[in-house]
Amino acid sequence: MKKTVIVLFVLSAILLAVLLASLKYYRMFFGPNVVHSGEGPVELFIPSNPSYDEVLALITYSGALKDVKAFDCVARRKGYDRHTHGGRYLLREGMSNNDLVNKLRGGYQTAVKITFNNIRTADNLAGILARGLEPDSIAFLTAFRNDSLLSTMNLSRETLLACILPNTYEMWWTTTPEAFLKRMKQENLKFWNDERRQKAAAIGLTPEEVATLASIVDEETIKRDEKPRVAGLYLNRLKKGMRLQADPTIKFVLGDFTVKRILTKDLEIDSPYNTYMYAGLPPGPIRMPSVAGIDAVLNYEVHDYLYMCAREDFTGYHRFARTLRQHNVNAAKYRRALRQLRIYR
Repeated sequence: MKKTVIVLFVLSAILLAVLLASLKYYRMFFGPNVVHSGEGPVELFIPSNPSYDEVLALITYSGALKDVKAFDCVARRKGYDRHTHGGRYLLREGMSNNDLVNKLRGGYQTAVKITFNNIRTADNLAGILARGLEPDSIAFLTAFRNDSLLSTMNLSRETLLACILPNTYEMWWTTTPEAFLKRMKQENLKFWNDERRQKAAAIGLTPEEVATLASIVDEETIKRDEKPRVAGLYLNRLKKGMRLQADPTIKFVLGDFTVKRILTKDLEIDSPYNTYMYAGLPPGPIRMPSVAGIDAVLNYEVHDYLYMCAREDFTGYHRFARTLRQHNVNAAKYRRALRQLRIYR
């Protein structure tokens, strides 16, 4: 009887130990371990090709885990220390070590939203991308100036901005500059559907040429309702073989879009973008064209205007003219208004 009691006691003790060990093991794997005081999940940014020690240090620094040692134990048992991935990961409140390791080991990152519009140069774009994605601005600029890379996508430095459409895009945080360019090429191909291509062909322009003209239209007027009229004016000049004589192209040549007044000496700068000196369209866009600008060219207003000048009331609208004589009258009004405000440049 005494022996039976001892055996039962020992068995009970062993069973209790097993149960406690199982409970500890279960809690380590499946118990909640992610905690944070802020609203929403914790963002964890892990660089590309990280070592496990880097990941562990970043998780520790984030302060999102109650027990880092428990996470480390689970991670090593599940082989995550040998299969790390970069990316942006969201750590939810109450997430277990098992769920967290599965997310990180599988590389199940969450995309970031990148928005860009009103972009004038590739440098501007590189800066915006670097603020939202892992690569720095130098990496993006290097890709934007890589002639070999651009040629594989039928692009050049001059036509690069014709390919990139302003919008909000979802991308992986680890998106490389090369992957970004490929994505933009795909988006561009989707944008240029059969209807838009047919309209471009009807006015005798390629999609890249439409984008180039749209960039000039965008710089000429911020008024959406005026863009089709401006586009129609430049198409009239192109059809007649007249030089575009677009002031925004001179500002592009000067590298300064803030100038209010174009001087005679500016028109003498020898550049393929100087539309006072050279006929036809410049080699590429003078800025990233807007969708509104592109559609304004494709759906241009039919009229017989050949000249335009900013209104002297500085509303942002323009006066349009069919003859050079009427244009000179409009231009005189604008110059007089500039002098009254002492704007000489």
